[in-house]
Amino acid sequence: MNHSLHTGFERAHPSTTRAFAHAKLNLVLRVLAREASGFHGIETLFQALELADVVDVSVGDHERTLACHGPAMPAGGLGNDRDNLATRAAVAYTNAARWETGWHIAIEKQIPVGGGLGGGSADAAAVLRAFETLAPAPLGSTALMELAGTLGSDVPFLLSGAPLAWAWNRGDRVLPLAPLPRMEVALLTFAEGINTGAAYGALQRTATTAVQYPSDAFASWSSVAGLAANDFEAVVPSLHAGVAHWLGVVKQAARRLTAEGLPAIGLLSGSGATCFVLGASGRLPELGAGAGMRIIKTHTLTTVATL
Repeated sequence: MNHSLHTGFERAHPSTTRAFAHAKLNLVLRVLAREASGFHGIETLFQALELADVVDVSVGDHERTLACHGPAMPAGGLGNDRDNLATRAAVAYTNAARWETGWHIAIEKQIPVGGGLGGGSADAAAVLRAFETLAPAPLGSTALMELAGTLGSDVPFLLSGAPLAWAWNRGDRVLPLAPLPRMEVALLTFAEGINTGAAYGALQRTATTAVQYPSDAFASWSSVAGLAANDFEAVVPSLHAGVAHWLGVVKQAARRLTAEGLPAIGLLSGSGATCFVLGASGRLPELGAGAGMRIIKTHTLTTVATL
């Protein structure tokens, strides 16, 4: 299925809807100093991808259940359903809406788990949008975004519908930007991901102030490529042997394209472990793959459904 052609909802019945939960990249990621609450503020440039999980939601007089399957499912599963972000999103929505309904959520996992691609957050955002579509008394976009902010730093962007956006604070402040032309992306993913808490714990070098970017900083792929950076690259290679090697591979691939006069980015996404190279379609080199790895080819998304 070409997910780029299905960015909204397919509603087969008033009590059932389908959403596509798109993965994301962080093209810029700066981690600010730790707050008294224990959380770190961030500054990040988000880019949505065509790669997506498929989320089917039905509501009605039945048990509240979650079922996940698909090629990206880890061998050991996803753990307790109650801790899954999709379940947490459903509980949060129905509590906020004071809507006592049963539900069944079925997720076809295409986004690698624990790779810094926002798969769990994308599923949560898709669930919120699905419930908003099905609810007898919808919450409205403002309340929905506030709810997303309680679930995780990636969820507001993935809910927002923006293909490209600058986000800050804890990721809950989102400024949509004009989408850039479609680019090809090669994702190098690993069987073992990175624990986000461990990555933050290892990150001692944190910025104390925000950066003032020029107004046209993210207006072209050339300017974005010049600013692309991820603070987690300072620590994640020491936590993951695969990243230690393959991050250098994607950076070298990006440098080769840049030398040819083509904008390109080779970076770690989020807190890892996925490494990626982004460039013009048809120009990305073949990167090969090691044991326990997958290379997923996808593209940047230029149109996403709005709230």
